[in-house]
Amino acid sequence: MSEEILINVTPPETRVAVIENGVLQELIIERSRQIGLVGNIYKGEVCRVLPGMQAAFVDIGLPRAAFLHISDLCSKELEKKRSENIEHYLHEGQPIVVQVVKDPIGTKGARLTTEISIPSRYQVYMPYANNSGVSQRIECEVERARLRACIESFRQQYDCGGFIARTAAECVEEAILFSDMTFLLKLWESILAKIATAKPKQFIHKDLPLSVRTLRDLYKEGIERVRVDSKETYHRLIEFAEVFVPEMVPVIEHYTGECPVFDIYSVEDEIQKALERKVKLKSGGHLVFDQTEAMTTVDVNTGGYVGGRNLEETIFKTNLEAAQTISRQLRLRNLGGIIIIDFIDMQSEEHKKQVLQALERNLEKDHAKTKITEVSVLGLVEMTRKRTRESLEHVLCEPCKACGGRGVLKTAESMCLEIFREIIREVRQYNVQQLLVLASNEVVEMLLDEEADMLAELEAFLGVQIKFRAEAEYNQEQYDVVLL
Repeated sequence: MSEEILINVTPPETRVAVIENGVLQELIIERSRQIGLVGNIYKGEVCRVLPGMQAAFVDIGLPRAAFLHISDLCSKELEKKRSENIEHYLHEGQPIVVQVVKDPIGTKGARLTTEISIPSRYQVYMPYANNSGVSQRIECEVERARLRACIESFRQQYDCGGFIARTAAECVEEAILFSDMTFLLKLWESILAKIATAKPKQFIHKDLPLSVRTLRDLYKEGIERVRVDSKETYHRLIEFAEVFVPEMVPVIEHYTGECPVFDIYSVEDEIQKALERKVKLKSGGHLVFDQTEAMTTVDVNTGGYVGGRNLEETIFKTNLEAAQTISRQLRLRNLGGIIIIDFIDMQSEEHKKQVLQALERNLEKDHAKTKITEVSVLGLVEMTRKRTRESLEHVLCEPCKACGGRGVLKTAESMCLEIFREIIREVRQYNVQQLLVLASNEVVEMLLDEEADMLAELEAFLGVQIKFRAEAEYNQEQYDVVLL
């Protein structure tokens, strides 16, 4: 499988596209006005303790207070007091060092933890932890044991916190791992110095910019090229790679082609398709994605596909293709939280099992943590995907000003009847002889054409004269009744 990374940089925005076999699989966007907060460390101040929720709100200097649950407190603190009451740990006005684990999403503030973690290329350092670990993606038990021994040797030598060996640490020489951990210790010492002099609600430390994080987090063996269209960013990536990922230096390229770097694999077209509700399948079926605040639903339909020898086989093949497409779309759209998939009903238990296995297999490429349940009694598959940043739709779009995000508008006929009711209400409340109705062009046309008879009866019944004026800027649901 060929894989490459495209990095498009403009002053207000950086975009990273992960391409597998010529197809866009993942897109990460960071804007200068909306830079993600995940990984940032702050010296906050507890502004409210909620015993009923076993949580607290912490002011870290953002427009909305951030949320800290008792389960996100440092393990050393929890072990020391062994209490399940948040009031035994926090009180209002208390200064506290916290790290953002989830960006503010919608109306919710950022999610915090006091279990600080600082990532590098091969390790994640947790200064307050008592234990260490190895990434679950490293499956070889011999290699896992080697990495654990390496980490424990370093911890005993320097009497420091815990480390987690990342996937990139697999088969890396011990000397390089020791150098990586030494770098993390020095970085933590500099952060401690800032914490000592910082005032509450003050920013302490932030993670690397997106372009550099891409090399640190997304690079793996097998990536053929990393193309970046900014010369300045290219040099920065080379400097980082020479120190931390020397094997990556040869694959980093400064793209100077005439067409935009994202046009190489039609990335812009794929982004546009990822904002649509309907996703077509090659077989003729289609998926429908509906994103709400509580969850995302995915509906699978056969559409025009009738290629199987029988109905059950047709449904099975459509569901298999849907499982592959859904896993890609979840990554591309960055959908998180609860996800409900309504596969087409299958009678065969073996078919259900194979579809679930196909979904799990395709989700293995996903960097976000996922969990899938069995097919429910209603034929639904429930799953969760860890949400750490806004979805693609929330980053690029805003709710429609006409419908308020509902996705539908009342019909012109419904608005005509609503205007009739409002006219009756106004006439009964005020002693008027003449009214002016301002509405959209479509509504006014219907009032004067299809509803003309009803309008004449209404004028005769109320004894008033009703005038109309079409307003080009009004949407179909907007109108005003003016007393003359």
